[in-house]
Amino acid sequence: MSYISGTRLVDDKQVRIASTKIYGIGPKKAIQVRYRLGISGNIKIKELTKYQINQIEQMIGQDHVVHWQLKRGERADIERLISISCYRGIRHQAGLPLRGQRTHTNAKTCRKRIRK
Repeated sequence: MSYISGTRLVDDKQVRIASTKIYGIGPKKAIQVRYRLGISGNIKIKELTKYQINQIEQMIGQDHVVHWQLKRGERADIERLISISCYRGIRHQAGLPLRGQRTHTNAKTCRKRIRK
């Protein structure tokens, strides 16, 4: 198993598919990273050299916000909304849907804490 940016990647998958398991890397960014490093499209993770794995990790670390940095940024945005007491912040705090969904018959999973 290979680790890139703190995420364990499956060895039997292609690089572009396996790298989407990294939080913050989607299909498009995975293809961009592979293309910029000149890695073949059909190569699998287990066929990469340690040098190539280090190159991938460095490029992702420099050019993209991933994993804990992205999660920390999202949490800071939510805390800001809560602190200014805007509508979305209040809905976050109450654990209710934010974007106008109905709550009378739906949204049971997010209302679970509130009912009892």
